[in-house]
Amino acid sequence: MDATRYDVVIVGGGAAGLSAATTLGRALRSVLVIDSGTPRNAPAAGVHGYLSRDGMNPGELLSVGRSEVLSYGGTVMDGEAVSARRTPDGFEVILGDARRFSGRRLLVTTGLTDELPPISGLREQWGKGVVHCPYCHGWEIRGQRIGVLGTGPLSVHQALLFRQWSRDITLFLNDTVEPTDEEWDKLAARSVTVVGGAVASADAVDGVLTGLTLHQGSSFDLQALAVGTRMEARSALLESLGLTSQVHPSGAGRFIETDALGATAVRGVYAAGNVSNLMAQVITAAAEGVMTGARINADLIEEETRWAVEGHFGPFSAASEADVSGIVLGHRRRGLDGPKVTDMGPAATGER
Repeated sequence: MDATRYDVVIVGGGAAGLSAATTLGRALRSVLVIDSGTPRNAPAAGVHGYLSRDGMNPGELLSVGRSEVLSYGGTVMDGEAVSARRTPDGFEVILGDARRFSGRRLLVTTGLTDELPPISGLREQWGKGVVHCPYCHGWEIRGQRIGVLGTGPLSVHQALLFRQWSRDITLFLNDTVEPTDEEWDKLAARSVTVVGGAVASADAVDGVLTGLTLHQGSSFDLQALAVGTRMEARSALLESLGLTSQVHPSGAGRFIETDALGATAVRGVYAAGNVSNLMAQVITAAAEGVMTGARINADLIEEETRWAVEGHFGPFSAASEADVSGIVLGHRRRGLDGPKVTDMGPAATGER
């Protein structure tokens, strides 16, 4: 095990983890970031909605973030954390290669995985012709022929949302979605085309999405396809500490519940970013990292202040030691508050 005991060990080197590490580094904390190198947005060409960083390649954003963490004395390490356990001094994180690292506090920012329907060609187009968030990709596909693949109860909402970016929207029910009467009225009012039948494949030519084909054989030309994925928090590390992921109220997936500033139900364990907020964009995850980092620092300060008080007034403080000495030695005690010696005699003074 690394002999270094960090103030905070952060598992996950995305926007949330690196922002937290930078905040803690600026607070003069010793921080270790363990990163598996599998960011959710790796397939995307650029990050959007991030003020001053719009369009930046996701990998470049993380590279800059790592440099900032290092500049404040933090440590960033590649590795896969597989479990964690509580220790008398905090927490120990165990990596897949058996390395172990300890910290007084633990922050998990491992993100989530997007589970796509088992449709041929869908995964290959993920992050390119196949997208999920209009605020992340809507501008880039504005005015195009956009399909929305039915995956669940939020698909109608997704179709109405993407209608803001294009007049040519087709909702494919995919034998999965059954709109209510009210939803049918909304789709009709917004001129959204609706197609029944199960989807067999997402089609592409030279790596470029061209459309969808149904199992019954019909094909539809598209330039982009929106898919609502099932989002699953990467929560294995947190579950090793006794936490359990919860079903999101929207039904979109599972997440780890925290309070407003990232504290989980396990004392000393925190979470931020997509692992606890399925809907967070990159800039949101970064903001949560900053807030949670500050919360952890405040928690550490509270602990250190308690130690200081106990050291000053506690059973082993200087004042307590003086009191105990006085009780035990009584009049024999010598010291600042003991009886003063005014005449030490010839022997004591060295006189003969």
